[in-house]
Amino acid sequence: MPRRRGVTKSSAATTLLILVFLFVLGAYYAVTGKNPGGIFGSGTSVPTPPIIPTAVNASGAWWEVYFTDPVHVNDPANWQSSIEGRLIEKINAARTSIHIASFEFNLTPVAEALVAAKQRGVDVRWVTDDESGLEADEEPDRGQFAMLQNAGIEVRSDDRSALMHNKFWIFDGQIVWTGSTNITENGIFKQDNNTIVIQSPELAAIYEREFQEMWDGEFGPKSPSQLGNQAVMINGSGIAVIFTSEDPALEQAIIPMVNDATKSVRFLAFSFTDYPLAEAMIKRSKAGVDVAGVFEKVGSEIDAAEFDTLLCAQVPVRQDGNS
Repeated sequence: MPRRRGVTKSSAATTLLILVFLFVLGAYYAVTGKNPGGIFGSGTSVPTPPIIPTAVNASGAWWEVYFTDPVHVNDPANWQSSIEGRLIEKINAARTSIHIASFEFNLTPVAEALVAAKQRGVDVRWVTDDESGLEADEEPDRGQFAMLQNAGIEVRSDDRSALMHNKFWIFDGQIVWTGSTNITENGIFKQDNNTIVIQSPELAAIYEREFQEMWDGEFGPKSPSQLGNQAVMINGSGIAVIFTSEDPALEQAIIPMVNDATKSVRFLAFSFTDYPLAEAMIKRSKAGVDVAGVFEKVGSEIDAAEFDTLLCAQVPVRQDGNS
């Protein structure tokens, strides 16, 4: 059985809140011209060919956004209409490579699609967490990683006490799939999660570099921060990529953006345990900025959570409604 472990205050807040703020940061830069922490550099616009979205919540010429819907899309047997179905479409369309860094995995249709990709000559590789990935694969009703390995797909784990909590896929060095969604039954059919898909070889190259670092065994603080080289402009929109824990996400991106907000701050967080970020939100709320957020219920009730801090400061915060 996997051994249980805790998550530090800073790593939990940084890893999970960045999923809420990461792509908002690019839109903020594009609209206001403000560049929190200088992370965008001087970037140039990079035109990219359009992609054809299928059954998405929102899309543009080079991006797609998906949200899970645990109220209406909650039957794993009908995966075709879910985020899982959209992911399998991307797997089936891949021609050269699928490189994955993802925390958990237990969806057999996805495993079958990856095996089929391997059999048609696609380079499929996966970096996962040790306890929640490879070790959990030995539990009852699991075994999807074993399916991959038996088909000749190499899977490596972080082999350390901290979490390999990434959730990103890179297709053919062209398309990045990322967000908060674990590729699990819970992640797609029972929880509130988001996914964003972006077609950009320049953005994909940033993720490929991070993937290769982890593939070579460099995780967290042992992996060098390259924050200054992790921003791109796509058709006039700025996108900054922040990999924790090597990149100072809170100090150089999220808190400065909160401090610069003049109208509103919205957040959704599974875990929010960083007091300086809560303090920044309280200050903006007192300055008249419309600040509000939703916490995952379990995450909001741990001792280190900042839910009560914000609530006591009269910042509108709520717990989610999932059981």
